[in-house]
Parts: sequence; structure tokens; C-alpha cells
Amino acid sequence: MAIDALLGVVSQSAEFAQIREGLTRARSEQLVTGLTGSQKSLYIAALFRSLNLKGSVPMLLVTYSSWEANRFRTDLLSLLPPECVQSFPALETLPHEAVSRSVELTRERLTALDSLVSGRPVLIIASVQSLTERVFPPDLLFGRVVEINMDSRVDLVHLGNRLAELGYERVSRVDAPGQFSVRGGIVDVFPFTLSQPVRVEFFDDEVDSIRLFNPATQRSTEKITEVRITPAREFLYPEDDCTDALESIKAAAGKQAKNLRRLGHADAAESLSARIDAHVEKMSEGVFFDGMDQYKPFFCSSLSTLVDYLTDEAPVVLDEPSRAAEHARAFENEAAERQGLLLEKGRILPTEAELYASWPDILRAIRRHPSLFMASLLKRTPGVDPVRVIQVVSRTPDVYNGRLDRLAAEVREWRRDRRHICLVLSTAERGERVVEVFKDEGVEAVFVPELNGELKRGNVVVTLGQLASGGELPGSDLIFLTDNEVFGREKRRRRIRSEEPRGARLTGFNDLKIGDYVVHENHGIGRYLGVDTLKIGGVHKDYLVVQYQGEDKLYVPTEQVHLLQKYIGVEGHPPKLYKLGGTEWSRVKKRVKDSVQEMAQGLLRLYAEREAIPGHAFSPDTVWQQQFEDAFPYQETPDQLRAIQEVKADMERSRPMDRLLCGDVGYGKTEVAIRAAFKAVMDGKQVAVLVPTTILAQQHGRTFEERFNGYPIKIRVLSRFQSSAEQTAIIKGLAKGDIDIVIGTHRLLSKDVVFKDLGLVVVDEEQRFGVAQKERLKEMTKHVDVLTLTATPIPRTLHMSMVGVRDMSVIETPPEDRFPIRTYVVEYDEDMVREAIMREMAREGQVYFVYNRVQNIDIMALRLSALVPEARIAVAHGQMDEEELERVMLEFLDGQYDVLLCSTIIETGMDISNVNTLIVYDADHLGLAQLYQLRGRVGRSNRVAYAYFTYRRDKVLSEDAEKRLSAIKEFTELGSGFRIAMRDLEIRGAGNILGPEQHGFIATVGFELYCKLLEESVKELRGELVSAPPEPVIDLTVDAYVPDSYVTDSQQKVEVYKKVVNLRTEEDVQELEEELIDRFGDPPQAVRNLLSVARIKNYARTLGVSSVGAERDGVVLKLHTGLTIPRDVANHLIRRFRGSLMVLPSRATSVKLRTRGLTDPQLLGFIEKVLHELYLAWHVAPAAREAAMVNNR
Repeated sequence: MAIDALLGVVSQSAEFAQIREGLTRARSEQLVTGLTGSQKSLYIAALFRSLNLKGSVPMLLVTYSSWEANRFRTDLLSLLPPECVQSFPALETLPHEAVSRSVELTRERLTALDSLVSGRPVLIIASVQSLTERVFPPDLLFGRVVEINMDSRVDLVHLGNRLAELGYERVSRVDAPGQFSVRGGIVDVFPFTLSQPVRVEFFDDEVDSIRLFNPATQRSTEKITEVRITPAREFLYPEDDCTDALESIKAAAGKQAKNLRRLGHADAAESLSARIDAHVEKMSEGVFFDGMDQYKPFFCSSLSTLVDYLTDEAPVVLDEPSRAAEHARAFENEAAERQGLLLEKGRILPTEAELYASWPDILRAIRRHPSLFMASLLKRTPGVDPVRVIQVVSRTPDVYNGRLDRLAAEVREWRRDRRHICLVLSTAERGERVVEVFKDEGVEAVFVPELNGELKRGNVVVTLGQLASGGELPGSDLIFLTDNEVFGREKRRRRIRSEEPRGARLTGFNDLKIGDYVVHENHGIGRYLGVDTLKIGGVHKDYLVVQYQGEDKLYVPTEQVHLLQKYIGVEGHPPKLYKLGGTEWSRVKKRVKDSVQEMAQGLLRLYAEREAIPGHAFSPDTVWQQQFEDAFPYQETPDQLRAIQEVKADMERSRPMDRLLCGDVGYGKTEVAIRAAFKAVMDGKQVAVLVPTTILAQQHGRTFEERFNGYPIKIRVLSRFQSSAEQTAIIKGLAKGDIDIVIGTHRLLSKDVVFKDLGLVVVDEEQRFGVAQKERLKEMTKHVDVLTLTATPIPRTLHMSMVGVRDMSVIETPPEDRFPIRTYVVEYDEDMVREAIMREMAREGQVYFVYNRVQNIDIMALRLSALVPEARIAVAHGQMDEEELERVMLEFLDGQYDVLLCSTIIETGMDISNVNTLIVYDADHLGLAQLYQLRGRVGRSNRVAYAYFTYRRDKVLSEDAEKRLSAIKEFTELGSGFRIAMRDLEIRGAGNILGPEQHGFIATVGFELYCKLLEESVKELRGELVSAPPEPVIDLTVDAYVPDSYVTDSQQKVEVYKKVVNLRTEEDVQELEEELIDRFGDPPQAVRNLLSVARIKNYARTLGVSSVGAERDGVVLKLHTGLTIPRDVANHLIRRFRGSLMVLPSRATSVKLRTRGLTDPQLLGFIEKVLHELYLAWHVAPAAREAAMVNNR
């Protein structure tokens, strides 16, 4: 809301005062004409602010489409506080579809409804479609909201039941909205209406504390005094008995089945009856399931719309009423047609029609409120009969396309006329540049990140904000321009997601489940069976149990948990289990280590050789470079900026660059290459961009042409799509130096292609070129800078272990503010497929339909054509003639087809921003990594994208397919399916970088151990490996473990042990203790003992103590061989602990403690005290004495 000062200027006009006055009268109807684009946003925001100066009045803005709703939302977020602007999006699935809704969509809808029920001052933006969808009335949906404050008394059993009634799912660890967990006296719950989950701690039935916590770390972040827990669903069961509703459903189903049989649809009748019986059974048990919204009319006789949630005085703004009416009627007709077809197939009951409101119903509801109709032109709309029509005079400003001198001349005139002049730009760089140019042109202007009283008559103010378009409002004497007018296009900001690096969590144990494969560094690969507590010699201890070949079992003590890693290998290839005590694992590990060492040696040798080769040192950036980079239409991500800096620094060095740039498709690698190319051309050098396919060459050609538009740089594409005459001309141009940048396939590597002065080669997807082509490339680029791009993401651990051996840049930040990909896992249903294709075509988009059976693909094409006759369908698969395939792909790229029916060939390389729906047939036959990459082909623009992973109805699935399917069902950004797919892809990326042999070794020993061996080899060869003494062994007869009564979930228990093993300082121990208290409550004595043992181990590590062990009548501390305690320190200890301690000098000093009669806590406290005293006397005191002596000198 950096530009909210604009609202003050707008609200000074006479037209504004008239509209504002009208909105305070009940049921008043006004029509405002003349405003367009962001001019409407300014007026709406100013009205909302004015109405809420002294009260709390919500407002509803209704648009004719969801696209328009998103445009308004972006504008209004720059004009009003973000908490005041909310969306109520339309549902993307039909009420009867057994598909789970997206978390983001559910959150937005429930938050908007709750804001209205709570009477908060919010501006809700909704499309007309979302108003047609009926919802439960406020008293039914929000009548059971749970409110807890510091004075509440709560029965925990009752609270758990109430949360389940509100649609929350009980889990062991709360990660996502709609979940809750109960651990002793701690309740974690994540309402959709909050950005963070809440932790309520009880003392008996009294509230002890209420805290927000971070779902990733599970740590509390902030104390709050109250929490409002709203429903987690839009459908809730009634509090009283629902027998009547269920009987009505059965009766309606029986009647509909009878009608179907009479019409000769016996199969449809059977299918309907079976499905409804299954649903009724679930509902009789109070179970929530996807698709239950279809039964709302049976549980509530009078459903509401969003408008019914508004208070009487709350105004409604309807944008472009005639278009809204048109869209609403089109939606109505489509729904009626669809319902007719679904009824005939026995898919729904007739009551589904009651879930939608008609356009006249909506209009009647709107007119019960003060209503404002906004239309750019005066146009009669049936049903809209305003009492007052207000014409606001406005003008659309010229577009200057970066011609700032021309703009400065206009601004000079506006200043003379004493207007309010404001330029709203998306980045500070652009703002400062405009002010600088204006200054050169003699126009005084000021840049401010936020408006604070600078917007006075005659002042020229440049500020930051996101508005879609500018305008001139003579009634307010205001002229405001945006990026679109000043530069010809907006620079969109990226929203950086605050999440951990992708795949990072898998390195921990959060995903270690019983039955998973694990790697023990000394014993090899086994199967994890869980955590067992054993009582040995009267002491409890936890062990991780691993099963090896046959019935062999290994019990791993929890302090050795670091020797165990989850096995991550190659998807679809289960590893071999090793025999416990055999020698095979040692041989395998040695073979991998030798190979890794050899590879590391080779890489280091190459690195050293390259340092010695002379190359061209490019000049520092020019002013043109800055202007060129500023024209990039997106805000760069931090990773992208870092990669750009690294590439430029390499280019400015005198040795040839050889940098690898890794990052997922669409993460901005091409822009890095484009900037490097521009830098090279500015130095008079030529650039070659080498790509593996003709289609990619065409795509890159378009991207480069677009970005270099307006610069005197000649770009050509060289592939077999050019005629031989064109190819000859391009080759001549390269030899003469007339062509600056050439983009081509392996044709560029032909002997006849000679450059006059080649300075930079960009290689896209190097792993897709053959051996001969790579050799030719090496020959060609010996003294030239090379930038290699790869779209396969690589693991962070691999990147870290190769630092100093390979110049690598990694872009891990997700792309700009794209909408999330809505992912659905559903039974294949022709109606749903038709609906999905038609919805995409309605917004002029395209669809990928993945059918991976080449032999039947033409039959599937006929079926699709019959299903969606309106769609133009093309077929593409890997067995087609290469030229034919390229022709089809390019025609699809040009928009000549609506649907591309294809095999998984689209998995790599295709980047078409207009394709935003993906349908995968028989998804259960594909691997997770494949599905992840396929899903990445959509969602490449600022539209919501849809991915449907389908499996055949009533098909008996094999056990493997079922496992895969359940993993796919978890396939969201929160589910482990997503993370496993991500990690599998990263390993594929590792194989691409390291070569096929190393890829095989990764599969043999598991990824984590492979990386550890590689890192050790590199450090050893560089002389950086420091051998650390062995870890101290603590063997005390005390109960030091995590009991099941404290942490019930075994995954979380292993996570705690993992953290205990990694404790290194007193601060670490205290932090873990705080975390345990925060997450699980006060720790029992056994856990406190475990933390004391960790403290003892830390002291032992620092002091060189090799073991702390229980012996008869006491405990012995042994130092490492060759380490002796100085005599004065030993004497000090003996005096300090007189009668309880003996120092036994030998080759390795031992300290014996008398501990008879001490309890476990006393024993551990005594050992800690002795070690602390030894540390002070031996390490701290001498250092202090030495410092004192230095000071005295």
C-alpha cells in the first residue's frame, strides 16, 4: 500500500463525493461510467477507505471473470493494507467429483467467509461464477467455531471431538492446514484462516499458553492471547441426528435409479445405487470424503450465496454488469447441459441443480445492498435499473515504450497545468532511472519508495507499486502512469516462497518410515523396522532395528544414528539387502571409494589445466548492459542474481570460463545466458547457442529476438528448418562477422561453420549430445568462454561436495509469482476430461494429454475427437518420423492445435506458456519423477494450471501400482511424494553431471553415502582433510532415552535422537531442551538424563576423553592414549573433590569417580561437574594466565 496517498487525491473530486454519499443510503443503486482499468481500482479503494474511516464496513467487488478478479486484486494490494484485500475464488471441481481441493483455494474461501462473519473491514473480490455456487448459511457453517483464550477451561477429549466435527484431520505432526494433533496436554491445530498453526498448552483443563509455531521446524514463534478455530471444510455434519437427511438421500437415489431403468439405463442405475450406498455408509459414521458437497441440499433446505454473508449496510460493487450477466448465463447453460448428461449416466442426483444460484437470484441479492455498477461505457443491462448515473471523465494516457525524453516533454506541460503527477513503477531501478533522465531533460522529479505527502500539485513523484494501467482523471487533477505506459510492459515482482531448499528435508529422518531401505556405513543396505526399547541390566535403551538378508537383525544404538541414512537410489530399482557380518559390503564400498577418488583426481586436473589456458577478459558492464537488464520483465530472484554475478565475474577473468548452471525448467537460466550473450556482443565477440533439438532452437530464437528487440544485434537460427540457401547465408554471415548471435542444433558443430571472432558458447542440456559432438565442442571451445545449462536439478549436497572442483551455479528459487499447479489424482472419467479441455479452451489455452501407449494412440485420438469435437487435436510420439514430429510440435507451439495427444516425450524441454492443463492417462504406470517432470510442463505463466493424474475405474491394481498411486495421492508440495520425486530427479541430475558409471555407484551405496565419500576424496586430494579423534564412548547404567509416553510417534522420536547426536555446545543442548518442552511438554527424567549424557559427551570431546564408563563402585574417565593431565590440574581436581576422585597416571590418564549410592540424576550431575572443573582448570585458566601476563608486559 505504498501508493495509498493516491486515494486522497481521488477522493477530492465532486463525482467521488456523489458516489460516496449514495453508498451510505440503504438499497441505493448507482451506475458509474467512464472509468477503465486501474482507474476503477483507485475509485473502489478510495470508497472502501472512506467508508471505514469511522466504522467497520465490509465491501464486495464482483467481477465478470476470475482473470479480472486477479487483476483487481493485484491493483488493490498496492492501494490498501494487505489484510483488507481478500479473494473468494470459484470452485475448480464439480460438487460430486471425488477430488481433494487445493489448500490455497480452501484457505482463501474459508478466510473470506470468516472475515464477513466476524465483521472485519475487508474488501472481498469474487467472480460472478463464485457467487452462483451456493454455500451453507453462516449459522450452520460458523455456529460451532471454537474460541480459546487464557481464561478458557477446556475438556481435551471434547476439544478433540469438536475439531474432528469441524472437519480437521487427526495426525501425529501438524504440517498443513486442516490438521490437528493431541500430545498429552498439548494441542496443535492449523486453521485455514491463519498463516501459521497454533499450539495450545493445558494444565489439566486450564489454558497455560497459546502460541503460533512454524510447521517446518515445529518451534513456537510468538505468544498470542486467544485463538479462533474455524471450520476446515465448507460441509459440516449437523450437530443433531442426520438420519432424516440420509433417508432422503436413499429415497432420491432410489427414485432416480427407477427413472434410469425405465429409460433403459440399467447399468447407470446400478452404478448410482452402489455409489450412493457407499456414501451413505460413510456419512452415517460421520466420515468426511471428497465429493460430499453434492449432498448439501439434503442437510440444509435453504443454502446461501456469498452475498448473504454481508451485513445490510455493506455495499456491493458490480464491475461491467452486462458482461457479468453474459458470463453468469453462459455458466448456467453449461451447468444445465452438464447436469442433463450426468443424470443420464447415473453420476449425480437431480438435487445437484439446487447447488447453483441463477443470475436473477444473484442480482436480487445484490440489490438488497447499497449497490454500485461500474461500466466503461453507458450500456443498458436487463435487471440493472440505477437511480443515479454518474459520468466520470477520464482519459487513457499514451504509451511511451521507454522514450523517456518524449515523456519528459509531456510532464513539463502537466507541471505547467499544476496537476498531481505520479509515476507508479514496479522496481526502484526503473524509478531512479526515470528521475535521472527527467533531470537531464530539465524536469524536476523525486523518487520515493512510499508516498508521504509528496504528491502535491505541480510535483512529479515517482514511486513503487503494482498497477495494471495508468489514467488521467481531470476531476481530481490527477495523472498517474505505470510501467505499461512508461516502458510498454510491466516488470512483475516475484513472490519468493519462504520454504526450505527443495529436497532438503529428505536428508533428515522426517520421512523415514517402517519398511524403508537404509544404509549403515559399516554393514550396508538393510530394511528399517522401527524403534525398539530394550531393558538390559535394568537399564532402558532405544535401538533402531534394521533387518538384513535372511532373518539377520542389527540393533543400532541411538547414539550411532548418524551411521544410518535413508537409502536414496534410482527410482524403480530396489537395492540388494546385504548379509550381516559378510565382507561383500566392504568390497563394494572400497570399489566406489576408489572410483570416486579417481574421478575427483580427473576433475582437479582439468580444473588446474583450465586455469593455465589464456582466454579473453571481457570489459566491465556498460550503461547499455544496465538498460538491457532493466528491461527484463520480471524481478530477478536472489539465486538468479548470484548466478549472473558469477558468470560475469568469470567472463571478466583472463582464463576461459567453464561454468555449469543448474536449475529446474523456468527458473530463469535462459535470462542468465541472454545477459552473458549481450555482454559478449558489447565486446565485439560472437555468441553460439547450442541446443539439442530443432524445437528448442526455434523457442530460444523467439526468446532472444524478443529480449534483444530494439538493439542493433543480429540473431539467426541455424537448423534444418532453414532452407539450404538460408543456411549458406548464415554460415557466410558468421565467417564475415555480420551475425552476432547464432542459435542452432548440432548443425553448428559442422566443419563448414566458422566464426570470425567467437567469444562465448552457451550449451543447453549438454547430456543430450553424443560423444562425437562433445569432442567437436571441446575442440571448438578451447580458448572460448563456455556456459552450460542443465534443467535437471542437482542435489545441494552434491553441489557442496564439488566446490573447488567444478564452477557451478545453482538456481533453487522457484519462478515468479506463478499460480500453484492444482494437482488432482482421480479415476479416469470422460465427463471430467471434456470439462477440463473445454475450460482450458474457454480461456484460449492448450492441453497436453499424455497417453503412453504408442500402438493405440490413434484409437485414443478418435475417442478424444468424439468426446471433444470442438477441439483441434494433434498426435505426437517418439516413433514418428523426426521431421513430422518437429512439424507437429511447431504447429502446436504456434497455436494451430488445442490438444496435443502425446507420449511422455514432452517430459523434457518443451516450454510452452500457453499450455496450462495436463491430463495423464494411466498415471499409475509412470514413476513419481516422471510425473513430477510432466507436471512441470504446465503452470509456466501467471494462470492457474491443472494437472489430472488419472487411473482406470474399477481396475484391479498390482501391489506396486497401488503403492505408487498412494504416493501420487500425496503428490502435493507438502507430501513426501513430492519430495521423493524431487530427490529422484536430482539423482538423475547427478548422473548427468558425473556420468553413467558414477550414477551406477549412487544406486549401489545410496546417495547420501556417495556424497560423503566424494566430499572426503576431494578434501583429501586438496589436503584439507583433518582426521578427527574417534567419538567418546559413554557407557553408563542410567535410563537415558525417549519413552513412548513422551514422544509417541517413532518418526519424531528418531528425529529427536538425530538432533541429540548432533549436539556440540551447551547452547545446542539448551536449544533442544527448549524445543522439546515447546513441542512435547516437560520432559520426563529419562529425557533429562539423555540431555545430560549429551553434555558429558561434549565435554569429553573437548577434553580428549575417549570413554566414560561405569565400573565397580564408580565411573572411570579415560583420556586418549598419549594425553596426560598436567600435575597442577590433577592436584586441583583431587583437592576440589576430596575423597570422591582419584587420578591414575599411565600412558593414558584415567580419572576414577566414587559414585556409590547416587541416583541417576545425581550421578550425571557429578560427572558433569568434574568435567566442567577439569575444563576450567586445564583449558580456561592457563589461557587467562597467559593473557594476564601479556597485559602485564
